[in-house]
Amino acid sequence: MAEKITPRETDYSQWYIDIVLNAKLADYSPVKGCMVIRPRGYAIWERIRDELDRRFKETGHQNAYFPLLIPMSFLKKEAEHVEGFAPELAIVTHGGGEELEEPYCIRPTSETIIWSKYKEWIQSWRDLPLLINQLANVLSWEKRTRLFLRTSEFLWQEGHTAHETEQEAVEETLRMLEVYRDVVERYLCIPVLTGMKSETEKFAGAIRTYTIEAMMQDKKALQAGTSHFLGQNFAKAFDVKFQTREGSLDYVWATSWGMSTRLVGAVIMTHSDDKGLVLPPTIAPEEVVIVPIYKNDSKAAVLAYAGKIEAGLKAAGIRTVLDADDSSSPGWKFAEWEMRGIPLRIEIGPRDMQADKLVMVRRDSGEKKFVMAANAVAEARNLLDAIQKALYEKARNFREANTVKLKDLKALLDFFGDEGKGTADARGGFAEALWCGSAVCETDLKTRTKATLRCLPLDRQEGIEGVCALCGAPAKYRAVFARNY
Repeated sequence: MAEKITPRETDYSQWYIDIVLNAKLADYSPVKGCMVIRPRGYAIWERIRDELDRRFKETGHQNAYFPLLIPMSFLKKEAEHVEGFAPELAIVTHGGGEELEEPYCIRPTSETIIWSKYKEWIQSWRDLPLLINQLANVLSWEKRTRLFLRTSEFLWQEGHTAHETEQEAVEETLRMLEVYRDVVERYLCIPVLTGMKSETEKFAGAIRTYTIEAMMQDKKALQAGTSHFLGQNFAKAFDVKFQTREGSLDYVWATSWGMSTRLVGAVIMTHSDDKGLVLPPTIAPEEVVIVPIYKNDSKAAVLAYAGKIEAGLKAAGIRTVLDADDSSSPGWKFAEWEMRGIPLRIEIGPRDMQADKLVMVRRDSGEKKFVMAANAVAEARNLLDAIQKALYEKARNFREANTVKLKDLKALLDFFGDEGKGTADARGGFAEALWCGSAVCETDLKTRTKATLRCLPLDRQEGIEGVCALCGAPAKYRAVFARNY
């Protein structure tokens, strides 16, 4: 219950872990850096995953599955790719009691093994576009981990597409970025910035990486999803050519894009409070819990009445659970279901039953509403819609209140705190500033403040005039900086 949760203001990191553990979303694994996803946590991921899958299929993509093990020689074919992933690889050197002729790595991502097959599958422009998505687990050997947000093994979807022209591939990259933005904003109620990564922060092997960036309640950024324009890099590495419409040979153009179980952590950090988990109705395993309140002489009648309400809500497609457990008091149940993040609670006692009424309580605001039983379905739907909208508006208002435009290095150092001068506890948030494009400037700010360049917002790159806030050289971009997970 709530007393199990460390207050956010006391220790934000421990608050997050307390919610994950006490809401029974995940647990620590015997394998260092990995996690066990418990049924409630997995149910949330399933709802996110299934919504993504629906959107992918609407845009013409098909699911496939590729092996977990990738020959090391495959990774070495794309130099930038292997260099970027080398520190995080887990290598298999023995199998069946014998040393392998060639070691395998456990996939950190699947571009290389997928492109080895694309070479066989793509011969002509008639084979394009090839639009494939994979739902899988991956392994990236992390030294510092946190449940859902950063674990060595995690679940994700990874899209890998091949195209006839550069323009088609770029359009696909941005199309999937927009799918991500829409799902995260409308389904998870998390406002995001859409933008392009800098050369320093882009995916290893990509020409350009696009991202959606969210702000958590501690004002740090979380990369919620990425979409990569790969150009012809992997096609050249794996010699994937096709016969063009004109009869010549050319390398195909490629994209890849992915989202992971990190989104569960994003939801927790964006919406939850000191009572526990807060979930948008769209991803809650249960949208409504009914808690009957009775004494022995009214138990049977109240339970029968509550059962009718439950049946009506379920028949209307509202995910509902009736908590008829006699071993706990109603007050304990209220706190426990608040901990679990169920969006709407219905309380029914003998007096409510006699008046043919019930009480609806919103998890996000605690607001109570007395409702006629005949209107239970309509009112539940209205309140669930209101909760969905309110969670997004609250998160957006929080981000806007903690986003500033800064003009020079001193302002950036004051905002993030200059660790070299012992001022690392400044308030922080998102800082928008002009940038010259230099990796030196970017690295210097990161070294001094731990703030990284999160993205170059796609909708803010017109009419740039002025100088780089970091070095004073002519500016090329508007950039958003933040500390991040």
